[in-house]
Amino acid sequence: MGEPKSQGKPFSISKQLVWEAYLRVKANGGAPGVDGCSIEDFEADLKNNLYRIWNRMSSGSYFPPPVKAVEIPKSHGGVRILGVPTVADRVAQTVVARRLGGKVEAIFHSDSYGYRPGRSARDAVEVCKQRCWRRDWVIDLDIQKFLDAWSHYSCRSLS
Repeated sequence: MGEPKSQGKPFSISKQLVWEAYLRVKANGGAPGVDGCSIEDFEADLKNNLYRIWNRMSSGSYFPPPVKAVEIPKSHGGVRILGVPTVADRVAQTVVARRLGGKVEAIFHSDSYGYRPGRSARDAVEVCKQRCWRRDWVIDLDIQKFLDAWSHYSCRSLS
């Protein structure tokens, strides 16, 4: 991505990228992770915390801490488990997302909508709706039964 290689580090991650990732995490807010460190706590030693993230990511020794599990009640009963990473891990995740985003975006299929910037489940439904109106026929297929009947051990090239 045109960033200078870190001296003596196997991965080229600029300190500027870590700073920009931190600014995004700060703007998003969020609760503390398993370490109990809030964004305000993280900022109390900001320079060292950001340096530590940069150093570990650049050297390849970064290892994400556990994620805090939080139960979120569903509107129709039950709960959904939400994972809350630490502030430092959210910064590291943002660094990775920004570094990989441009590289992998080019190879995604145009009909891929999951976890992509500027795309949502609503966009996918809208495209599906538009395509449904192009034909006046429907295919009814039970994929589960098809896969049950298909022998996975005798797969051969169809060519």
